[in-house]
Amino acid sequence: MFDFLPILVVTGAVVGFTAALLGVGGGFIMVPVMYWVMSGAGVAEDVALLTAFGTSLFVIIPTVASSTWRHHKCDAVVWNVSLVLGPCGLVGALASSTVAASLPGSVLKMGFGVLVLVIAVRMGVGLREESCAGESWPQPKRVHLVVLGVVMGVVSGLTGLGGGALMVPALVLLFHFPMRRAVATSSAAIIFAALGGIVGYIANGLGVPDRLPYSLGYVNLAVGFALIVLSIPMAQLGARTAHVVDARRLRLLFVVLMVYVGLRMMGAFEWLGL
Repeated sequence: MFDFLPILVVTGAVVGFTAALLGVGGGFIMVPVMYWVMSGAGVAEDVALLTAFGTSLFVIIPTVASSTWRHHKCDAVVWNVSLVLGPCGLVGALASSTVAASLPGSVLKMGFGVLVLVIAVRMGVGLREESCAGESWPQPKRVHLVVLGVVMGVVSGLTGLGGGALMVPALVLLFHFPMRRAVATSSAAIIFAALGGIVGYIANGLGVPDRLPYSLGYVNLAVGFALIVLSIPMAQLGARTAHVVDARRLRLLFVVLMVYVGLRMMGAFEWLGL
């Protein structure tokens, strides 16, 4: 298992940059990589997938905290929105991580892939090109933010995603946020949602047999720290890049990455013999 640590370190660097650039937690990259590595090391499918989910959320917190600080320095975070979405997401993630621990790994894997693919398709259709200069948008109603936050948290807990893959398109499509504002605000809210999921995965994984060494419930500390080593500094670079890159290219990168990961987790490439 630990022969794969260099792969995990490089993955963490990619995750840090991507998470900050796109306003997501990076779980749609980390979860498949950890799952494939742990499965290849002989860990049972269900345990490998749940450990990938829990560890992904563990890595997400310092990574998005780093990117959020940079976005805040650029005055891009809409804090009154983040501070509603985040705590509501925490509650949803705590509840759904408990549900995830009782579901078959094959169901979770397919659900992860389908969700990522659906969000990618929706992100690729109908997003307006907007700038951050002099932008304005309607103030979302609190009840709408509460609903979005809880839904985001449920998705986070069930899939190991930070919830940004849902929140960024929702803020843009439903609340008409400019893309960069949505990315920054999502990053701040993800911190809370990931924390709720971590608590759930630790509590529900305690005492489960055949886990990897250095596991706390379904969170593996060795794998997590290997991912974190470069994710934090790379998140700074990603956040800087998010404020200078063309928003259309930002959206395209988001969609392409998610389509690939969604199809891979659903097993589409195996069906095609690729």
